[in-house]
Amino acid sequence: MNTMKAQYIAGLESLSDEALREALACLESHAVANVNWKEYPYSPAVNFKLGWSDKAIAVMFEVTEEHVKAVAMEDNGHVWEDSCVEFFVRHADGVHYCNFELNCAQTLLAAKRTSRHDPAYFTKEDLSGYRRFGSLKHEPIDMHGTDLKWWAVEVIPLGLLGYEKAPEALRANLYKCGDKCDQPHFLSWSPIDLPNPDFHCPDYFGIIEL
Repeated sequence: MNTMKAQYIAGLESLSDEALREALACLESHAVANVNWKEYPYSPAVNFKLGWSDKAIAVMFEVTEEHVKAVAMEDNGHVWEDSCVEFFVRHADGVHYCNFELNCAQTLLAAKRTSRHDPAYFTKEDLSGYRRFGSLKHEPIDMHGTDLKWWAVEVIPLGLLGYEKAPEALRANLYKCGDKCDQPHFLSWSPIDLPNPDFHCPDYFGIIEL
């Protein structure tokens, strides 16, 4: 189980996109680099930076890969089949977890659940304080190369996770996948000891100290 210390950024939820990206860029990078299943050895370079405030957490993913793909354009579509970064985090109730899956074109899948089989998708009202932006436009993408780079940022209100104030720590994991990219891959920040690819496994979440 991995552990990391997130850095406080006062009022990050109120910063402009540019100011927030600059603030996050100054933070320590953490690799999403665990290849948990030998059948899928491809390992693009993926890092994340995570900051928090009294009201929200912000995550910036930075990716370098050989196939950048976005087919899903509607929220809660099959974003995991594209070039996709994901943040899974335990809800404050200790029973549920929330998954935020974002493809390279910033199409979002977001839900509260107890397993992969019972998603309660967040509504637009639920996500009113959630923000996402990135380096690529929201349009279909299919780029091939040897050193293709993209980044994405998301801001998640702590209230969406059931917290009235910032906790001392969060249980979470961060992922990079691309089920239908040229080289399917399933990377995680905190390692997963399961026989087949599965990100819906809170028992393997790491610890993010706030």
